[in-house]
Amino acid sequence: MFCVEGRHLYTKFARVWIPDPEEVWKSAELLKDYKPGDKVLLLHLEDGKDLEYRLDPKTKELPHLRNPDILVGENDLTALSYLHEPAVLHNLRVRFIDSKLIYTYCGIVLVAINPYEQLPIYGEDIINAYSGQNMGDMDPHIFAVAEEAYKQMARDERNQSIIVSGESGAGKTVSAKYAMRYFATVSGSASEANVEEKVLASNPIMESIGNAKTTRNDNSSRFGKYIEIGFDKRYRIIGANMRTYLLEKSRVVFQAEEERNYHIFYQLCASANSPEFKVLRLGDANNFHYTNQGGSPVIEGVDDAKEMAHTRQACTLLGISESYQMGIFRILAGILHLGNVVFMSRDSDSCTIPPKHEPLSIFCDLMGVDFEEMCHWLCHRKLATATETYIKPISKLQATNARDALAKHIYAKLFNWIVDHVNQALHSAVKQHSFIGVLDIYGFETFEINSFEQFCINYANEKLQQQFNMHVFKLEQEEYMKEQIPWTLIDFYDNQPCINLIESKLGILDLLDEECKMPKGTDDTWAQKLYNTHLNKCALFEKPRLSNKAFIIQHFADKVEYQCEGFLEKNKDTVFEEQIKVLKSSKFKMLPELFQDDEKAISPTSATSSGRTPLTRTPSKPTKGRPGQTAKEHKKTVGHQFRNSLHLLMETLNATTPHYVRCIKPNDFKFPFTFDEKRAVQQLRACGVLETIRISAAGFPSRWTYQEFFSRYRVLMKQKDVLSDRKQTCKNVLEKLIVDKDKYQFGKTKIFFRAGQVAYLEKLRADKLRAACIRIQKTIRGWLLRKKYLRMRKAAITVQRYVRGHQARCYAKFLRRTKAATIIQKYWRMYVARWRYKITRTATIVLQSYLRGYLARNRYHKILREHKAVIIQKWVRGWLARTYYRRSIHAIIYLQCCFRRMMAKRELKKLKIEARSVERYKKLHIGMENKIMQLQRKVDEQNKDYKCLMEKLTNLEGIYNSETEKLRSDLERLQLSEEEAKIATGRVLSLQEEIAKLRKDLEQTQSEKKSIEERADRYKQETEQLVSNLKEENTLLKQEKEALNHRIVEQAKEMTETMEKKLVEETKQLELDLNDERLRYQNLLNEFSRLEERYDDLKEEMTLMVNVPKPGHKRTDSTHSSNESEYTFSSEIAETEDIPSRTEEPSEKKVPLDMSLFLKLQKRVTELEQEKQVMQDELDRKEEQVLRSKAKEEERPQIRGAELEYESLKRQELESENKKLKNELNELRKALSEKSAPEVTAPGAPAYRVLMEQLTSVSEELDVRKEEVLILRSQLVSQKEAIQPKNTMTDSTILLEDVQKMKDKGEIAQAYIGLKETNRSSAMDCHELNEDGELLLVYEGLKQANRLLESQLQSQKRSHENEAEALRGEIQSLKEENNRQQQLLAQNLQLPPEARIEASLQHEITRLTNENLDLMEQLEKQDKTVRKLKKQLKVFAKKIGELEVGQMENISPGQIIDEPIRPVNIPRKEKDFQGMLEYKKEDEQKLVKNLILELKPRGVAVNLIPGLPAYILFMCVRHADYLNDDQKVRSLLTSTINSIKKVLKKRGDDFETVSFWLSNTCRFLHCLKQYSGEEGFMKHNTSRQNEHCLTNFDLAEYRQVLSDLAIQIYQQLVRVLENILQPMIVSGMLEHETIQGVSGVKPTGLRKRTSSIADEGTYTLDSILRQLNSFHSVMCQHGMDPELIKQVVKQMFYIVGAVTLNNLLLRKDMCSWSKGMQIRYNVSQLEEWLRDKNLMNSGAKETLEPLIQAAQLLQVKKKTDDDAEAICSMCNALTTAQIVKVLNLYTPVNEFEERVSVSFIRTIQMRLRDRKDSPQLLMDAKHIFPVTFPFNPSSLALETIQIPASLGLGFISRV
Repeated sequence: MFCVEGRHLYTKFARVWIPDPEEVWKSAELLKDYKPGDKVLLLHLEDGKDLEYRLDPKTKELPHLRNPDILVGENDLTALSYLHEPAVLHNLRVRFIDSKLIYTYCGIVLVAINPYEQLPIYGEDIINAYSGQNMGDMDPHIFAVAEEAYKQMARDERNQSIIVSGESGAGKTVSAKYAMRYFATVSGSASEANVEEKVLASNPIMESIGNAKTTRNDNSSRFGKYIEIGFDKRYRIIGANMRTYLLEKSRVVFQAEEERNYHIFYQLCASANSPEFKVLRLGDANNFHYTNQGGSPVIEGVDDAKEMAHTRQACTLLGISESYQMGIFRILAGILHLGNVVFMSRDSDSCTIPPKHEPLSIFCDLMGVDFEEMCHWLCHRKLATATETYIKPISKLQATNARDALAKHIYAKLFNWIVDHVNQALHSAVKQHSFIGVLDIYGFETFEINSFEQFCINYANEKLQQQFNMHVFKLEQEEYMKEQIPWTLIDFYDNQPCINLIESKLGILDLLDEECKMPKGTDDTWAQKLYNTHLNKCALFEKPRLSNKAFIIQHFADKVEYQCEGFLEKNKDTVFEEQIKVLKSSKFKMLPELFQDDEKAISPTSATSSGRTPLTRTPSKPTKGRPGQTAKEHKKTVGHQFRNSLHLLMETLNATTPHYVRCIKPNDFKFPFTFDEKRAVQQLRACGVLETIRISAAGFPSRWTYQEFFSRYRVLMKQKDVLSDRKQTCKNVLEKLIVDKDKYQFGKTKIFFRAGQVAYLEKLRADKLRAACIRIQKTIRGWLLRKKYLRMRKAAITVQRYVRGHQARCYAKFLRRTKAATIIQKYWRMYVARWRYKITRTATIVLQSYLRGYLARNRYHKILREHKAVIIQKWVRGWLARTYYRRSIHAIIYLQCCFRRMMAKRELKKLKIEARSVERYKKLHIGMENKIMQLQRKVDEQNKDYKCLMEKLTNLEGIYNSETEKLRSDLERLQLSEEEAKIATGRVLSLQEEIAKLRKDLEQTQSEKKSIEERADRYKQETEQLVSNLKEENTLLKQEKEALNHRIVEQAKEMTETMEKKLVEETKQLELDLNDERLRYQNLLNEFSRLEERYDDLKEEMTLMVNVPKPGHKRTDSTHSSNESEYTFSSEIAETEDIPSRTEEPSEKKVPLDMSLFLKLQKRVTELEQEKQVMQDELDRKEEQVLRSKAKEEERPQIRGAELEYESLKRQELESENKKLKNELNELRKALSEKSAPEVTAPGAPAYRVLMEQLTSVSEELDVRKEEVLILRSQLVSQKEAIQPKNTMTDSTILLEDVQKMKDKGEIAQAYIGLKETNRSSAMDCHELNEDGELLLVYEGLKQANRLLESQLQSQKRSHENEAEALRGEIQSLKEENNRQQQLLAQNLQLPPEARIEASLQHEITRLTNENLDLMEQLEKQDKTVRKLKKQLKVFAKKIGELEVGQMENISPGQIIDEPIRPVNIPRKEKDFQGMLEYKKEDEQKLVKNLILELKPRGVAVNLIPGLPAYILFMCVRHADYLNDDQKVRSLLTSTINSIKKVLKKRGDDFETVSFWLSNTCRFLHCLKQYSGEEGFMKHNTSRQNEHCLTNFDLAEYRQVLSDLAIQIYQQLVRVLENILQPMIVSGMLEHETIQGVSGVKPTGLRKRTSSIADEGTYTLDSILRQLNSFHSVMCQHGMDPELIKQVVKQMFYIVGAVTLNNLLLRKDMCSWSKGMQIRYNVSQLEEWLRDKNLMNSGAKETLEPLIQAAQLLQVKKKTDDDAEAICSMCNALTTAQIVKVLNLYTPVNEFEERVSVSFIRTIQMRLRDRKDSPQLLMDAKHIFPVTFPFNPSSLALETIQIPASLGLGFISRV
């Protein structure tokens, strides 16, 4: 496989693979070109090291070349250009580690790597996505293999097989389980027995008894199984059959370290405390020898008790009864107790069991055998010779081995028995047409010690590998033959020699069987025979150097050394017959069943003594001969049985088409997504994947279609090379590109390339593109540099211009400055000279001025001193006088101050007290506004006090002045009495002393005054400071208040906004809930219609089976009766008592209403409707009587008068009945208004009282009727005296007929009262009446009438008694309902308080809400009905009154009697057409047939007005309503509905038909609404249309039925368009290149299976747009409502987007940058289509948002954290799983693109981990949006509609 021919590819930078002991293969890069003859390659490793790689001097083979990065990660390994082991390993590793993809194709093999992690890729959405797809179109998956097998079975009529193999722990069982689940989901069962569930239910049973924990796998299958899933002719599952192989019996008695026994034992021990398992006397698993040897009884994350429940549930589902289940568990428990049996040695050759040994006793009790007998045969054995029979004791070791052999044998028999019963449960009575087999079998095994089990396993794998090689070779040959390419024999490994070594004559198995027959045969002698027979004779057989008890076989995968020890014993499978006989004699009847087939093989299973059980398929026939012959057949060796089973398996596989799944175990530690290269390569070599690669590489592995080769390598062609013939173009190009013609071959549709040629072409393409890129870069760089140079040159010129201008400006500025400097110097010098002159002149003037001033000042000072001296003298003299005066004043003031001081001190104390009172300001914090006001008031008071003090001071000053005046007067008086003073000198001296004291006091008083003033000022300042502080605080408080107010306003605003947002969210949530509820309801309708179709089909089948048609007899359509039964609308079903039940269906679907009040009120409403119907019938009958009486008026004037009087009386009675009904309705309303309490069903509740009152009224009415009958009898007797005259007797028979027609007793009574009054008005004589004996005749007639009345009375009595009995029953039901409610309340009381309250509240709210809504709606309808009846009564009363007046005025009785009746021709007026169509009752079927069943939609849609059938049907309904014929209305509507269903069932796959009847059904529904007379629907009607409203019937219930029918038709329409669009979407949206050349085809090699590719046309985007145009034009032609068209378009676009996105997520080859551009272009074309059709507001564009975001995700940058943030914000319509999946699948199409790094994907996952979205990967493409039918009134006038003759409706006439 090393490349020799492509030595020219080993150039510098070429990448190669070199062997490595750790990583198996390591990548390296050449540092220089390789030249022939070089012995060393200089390589650069990826870890940065350089290496000299020496070539093998003998072979001189170069290392493997590495594929281009663009090919890495391919879905199919055979699509790689270089096919070799390192390329396969690297591709698997990249897919598994980087892309998280566990499945990969390798030709016809699916390689599945166990991820050891649950992946979301097995849901029903994935199954639906793979269903119907070709195998190569989707990413590799087990579902793709299953779909391929299912499709080939249906297409080729050939049985299929899926062979799943691999090591233990590789995932074989899980893969097989998923394959079976796929078949069960896709096909479904052919019966209602849920066969597919039974098939899947067999898995937990087989896993519990056949799986165990090993060191490699927690759920390892210890047996192989082949399950045949049977299908019928319609390819639906009908049953299954299971065959098992090689059960590992030795695990029952021995487990290695860290391993467990079979799961069922631990499940039993975990459930030992269950009541039903007490009899088994089990305990913990550690207490039993057979379950505690491994030391690991618990599997992490597995609950054995729950698994036991699942196992029992599966057994029940498969029909294994509880008694048999307990029997199975008894046997299993007995095996566990048998393992605890202990033997005691007597001597070396014998042993015994302790007496009353508890484990053995329990075993015997469970098995129903004798303790002593079993104890004896466990320690002894029987030896039979030719003449005698001996009983020989056995040693302890032999007894232990015999015990273990017995346990293994019992378990093997039980295993076979369970398999048989599972097969019986899966068996089908229906004949099997075909089957798909799933083989879950062990892979190639090699351990340190290999024994008989590994030998059998590897032998089986040799056979399977041979079959696999032959199949691969055959497929390759078919492909070559199909393409007409010369076939050369490919040399592939044939392992037939190895198989011959094992199974041929004198082979290993033959020699083993021969040695087992020898009396003294041993493993050693058998080994010597092997050496003598095969050593040195067979190249595949070897002998180990250091052992004489082993041999080596060269298998296809590897060499395996087998140890001979134990081979003979395991092959013999020895069990003592005496022990088996003891078990057969068991009283436990199930145990002998296990051993009754010991003489024959009951299934393809048997067992090895210490290994696995080989099973055979065909039973051996017992022969009639010697008794020993049966025993010999029974002792057939295990190897012989296994060989036969294997041959049968191979025959089965060879008779089917095989499909291969190879499971790979990535590591031995069960780490998720961890890849161990060594283990993977070992398994790839063993499972045959590399052999497939080698066979493919030996021929032409790479294959391209001509068109795709042309698209990919168009860049390598010149324009002249391109021809119209693509095939010839490719041939011409290849001849130029590849010289060696042996490197490729041209087939019919494909080009075949040898290995490496695609890589060579890719290199040429990359070189060409690189050269083109370089040329483009060269040109662009030159253009950029040229532009840069021109910009620089222009910039330099500009800079030079500005620099030179700047220099010129600088020079001009220098010149100007020089001239200016000269001028400045001139003026400066002039200024300096003038300044010096001015200084000199100023100095001179200053000197003069100072000298003159000095002289003047001296003269002035002299004059001034003289003047001042005079003034001083004047002031000194005055001062002396004032001093004397002051001394006197001070003395006086001192006295005043003393007094004032005393007063001031008192005032000061008061002020201090008031100052202390400031502390109370602290208490004024209660209200800041009041505090400020009080402080302000106090400041004002203090100001007032201050003013008072100032006034006091002013007063004191006045007093001081007055006292001063007094002192002056006193001074004058003293001056006058100076003489006296001189005399009293001593007195003056004393007075002077006193004056001095007074001065001191005055000074002290003044100082105190100053201190008081200072304190007052200080207090004033403090007060002002306090006021200012308070003002500041007030300002702050106001600001805080304003801030709080502002904050409150903002909070209120925020709360308002929050409430608005919540309201909007709640509104949206309610809308979503409404849509969900509508969707749920519509899904229920869909399911109902599906079940109806199923019912019809079954009915047809039953009809076919029962009524076999005779030759020539044409079978009638059996769907007629079933369609008529739809919705149970036949002519009888529309009775009034059924109408409420129909109207309640939607609510019942929403909430299960089981409340008694609702049922009672519903029954009462039903009764009211019945009474309404009776009244309506009476009115109709009376109207007919009035019309009939008009014709008889001339003959019977007096009787007519009596009838008129009767009509008036009857009118009064009807009015009274109406009043009564109205009162009852009001009472019901009151009862409903009072029913808010939950005790509405109690006996004292309002509804209960209403019902009791109604019962009382009914009984009272019965009594009244009885009294009326008695009065009527008395009046009949009195009629003998007042009988009508003779001329009226001729009409007695007519009267009797009229009486007989009267059904109601009230009618008869009123009629006779009117008759009596009429007879009284006549003036006839009784004697004249009896002249001719006519009185007797009248009397006889009256007697007959009396009898009739009596019979009517009896019937009325019976009816009233029945009604009373019904009401009593209703009362009883109310009591029962009350008791049930009490029980429900008692149950609720057992719940926790919170749950109880919540449950009761929720229950009551739901119940009352639904009851109120439904009953209010019904009562509103009843009110409308009553009002309508009142109007009709008034109209009839008016007509009758006018008729009576006209008769009284114009006609006299004499004229009527005397004048003969003359026929008169009355001309008919020309009436306007009233918009009604009349037809006869017998023409109804003809109408339905011509208008619905045989109508061609295309002709009607093109030539006639839209919705014409709907208008015609409605006009027929209008006429039936006009005639007040309820039967006709009911029959017509029922026939219409059933006929539409019949048409849709017959032509339901035709879009035009479904669209046509959806449009007409909606139009019919709108007409029923528009002309219903309800105000809400009459807003847009014209006055003429309002006149056409229905007058007699309320068809609201039929509107609901039509709405449901429209929903079903809409869903059928969606399914039809989905079936039409489905094949186009993937091809048109993803595969087809709308923009040519954008998305180049990747070199995948097209390893699609040709058998899977169907021959169908290629669809493009234009195909989709044309189909959308077709759909839209058809719907518009049919007149479908615009809103409904928008909903259909939205659904179509959702299907397109969902299917496209789902396929994108499942196809790695579609996730590229160019494909993203292609998708965005296609989506833009769809949006353009929406704009052209004015459908942008339909919501269709929003359904494409996930697809648009996925396309954007393929195109955006995916490197930095900013890119990750942008992706997270952009892809809000995609789930996290979808985003990660797209990033994982992103695949570069060209080498210039880069893959998405794992770290970037992890960054995305970290950023999206908080997003709460659905974990589902795929969109639900089957989802149907809930549809609504907005009311759309028609402006078309009914009277203008013309019926075309082409419809064949000539039997209907316009009215």
